[in-house]
Amino acid sequence: MKVFADRLFNVLENHRREIAQQWCKAVMQNPRTPAFNNFPEEELLKRGGFFYKNLTKMYFGEKPYTEVRKYFSEYAEVGFQNKIPLHELLYAMILMRRHLWLYAEVQAPFLSAMDHQQAIETINKTIRIFDHGIYVVTQKYCELEKQ
Repeated sequence: MKVFADRLFNVLENHRREIAQQWCKAVMQNPRTPAFNNFPEEELLKRGGFFYKNLTKMYFGEKPYTEVRKYFSEYAEVGFQNKIPLHELLYAMILMRRHLWLYAEVQAPFLSAMDHQQAIETINKTIRIFDHGIYVVTQKYCELEKQ
């Protein structure tokens, strides 16, 4: 799994801004995320790039769920402070994940038949990170609403 993950995160590191730009465009134009239209584009790009940079830490960290909790708690706080509805924050996360895989998929030399099992394992671990992130965002957002 490590070889495939290394290649994926190498692509992510080298093309973080482009992936963030694609995500930014999608989140600003998607009818499911209208609250993001109020954000300055450069701020969204910064946030998207920051996420993709931190995804590497979350994935390879010794305690990835500590990193997940830290990043996504802040994501929830910023969203709450900017009055972005919870369902839109969660959908923006879905778009983050989607744009990561869409970009990786376009990289033709990225995958080979021998990488198939490693790809599945890497995708599964990445999905677990996002699933845990969704839980953290929901939990933190609800805590903030109660305050």
